[in-house]
Amino acid sequence: MDTALIIIFAAIIVAVVLYFTLMRKYVKAGPNEILIISGGKKHAITLPDGSTRELGYRFQLGGGTYIHPYVERAETLPIEVNTIGIKTPEVLSADGIPILADGSAQVRIDTSDDYHTYLGIENFLGKGNEGIREVALTVLEGKVREVIGAMRVEEIYQNRHLFNDKVQEESSKDLANLGLSMISFSLKDISDTQGYLDALSKPKIAEAKQLAAIAEAEAEKEAIIKASEAKKEGDIARLKAEAQVAARQWENETLKAKSQIAVNKQKAQADLAYELERSRLAQELKKEEYQLKHIEAEEETRLQEKLIAKKQNELEANVLKPAEARKAQVLAEADAESYRLAKESEGKAIARRQENDVEIERIMKLGEAEAKALLEKAKAFEHFNEAAMYKMVLDILPDLAKNVAEPLSRIEKITLVGSADGSTGASKITGQVSEILAQLPEVIKSLTGVDIASYLKDKLGGEQ
Repeated sequence: MDTALIIIFAAIIVAVVLYFTLMRKYVKAGPNEILIISGGKKHAITLPDGSTRELGYRFQLGGGTYIHPYVERAETLPIEVNTIGIKTPEVLSADGIPILADGSAQVRIDTSDDYHTYLGIENFLGKGNEGIREVALTVLEGKVREVIGAMRVEEIYQNRHLFNDKVQEESSKDLANLGLSMISFSLKDISDTQGYLDALSKPKIAEAKQLAAIAEAEAEKEAIIKASEAKKEGDIARLKAEAQVAARQWENETLKAKSQIAVNKQKAQADLAYELERSRLAQELKKEEYQLKHIEAEEETRLQEKLIAKKQNELEANVLKPAEARKAQVLAEADAESYRLAKESEGKAIARRQENDVEIERIMKLGEAEAKALLEKAKAFEHFNEAAMYKMVLDILPDLAKNVAEPLSRIEKITLVGSADGSTGASKITGQVSEILAQLPEVIKSLTGVDIASYLKDKLGGEQ
């Protein structure tokens, strides 16, 4: 019995929960929508005069809430910005000029407070954005006409910002009474069918064109004047440069002529000096030739003396100095070693020194012998008599004859052609060789001053 009561009680609770759950529904609106719930709770707003009014519905900007589907109804009203294009027919301005205006405006539901939101809901719920644009267009067209009729064409044309402010100021109150707010208004263009605006701009255009033409003419005049001045200055500079070039050319030619005269004079002096110097050098050369042999002998003697001195220096540098250095090294090392090693090193040093002394004595005796031989040779040259000199010359004659005939030995082929006088080519060759050999005494005499032919003639004649 108790269990049955518990089950019944639980079923009742579940039924109640399901009822209230099914009876509630969650509705939501976007951030650009107003959510209006009617048929349930009421909502009170404050009017501009401070009084309150109780509404049969409640509203909120975006978001969501639970409603009773059988009692309440949820609707949405868009609050995004609506762009409205405004084109008026011809409207007379304050100065009586019919003009057409083209502008655009942006309006939306005013949600700045509950009162203006309430007005927007009352006027446009169910109409959507199309209804908002239609009502706003009607209001704005009328206000644009009012502002055009209150301003002159020049004012509208030159001060569009003022026109926009007046239209927005005149329209804001009427739109606010409808629950709308104007975000912006701009006049795109104004025109007329009578050509007034074109006529209004023609004097300015003509004036601007006139000023531009004057400025262009002034610029061209300045350009022509400057070009003429520049051409004049260029011509003057060119003439001056040509005159300077001509003067420089004349100076250059004058300098070249003077330089050529000086060059010719120097050349003549140089040629004369050359001839004089050549004669003097020829005389000196002959003198030098006579003294050459004596000088060569003296030079050879001095050379031998220098060689002996060089040998002595090499002996000292290569034998004595290294021996002394080695001796010092051995003595220094002996101080660090034991007494036995010191004595042994000292003995070795003494033996090496004796060997060096023997070598030095041998080298010096060899050098003295070579020097003595050179001196004897030099003395022998000094005591050569005339016969010895002639003997030396006669000794080299075979070599001279051999050298003269040597070119013929290198000829691979000789073609002999007879001559008109009946002589053969072979006789000519031998005759030419004989003539060359016959000229050898004269050559020797011109080179050394030794007259072999005269000497032999005297000697052979004396014997007979």
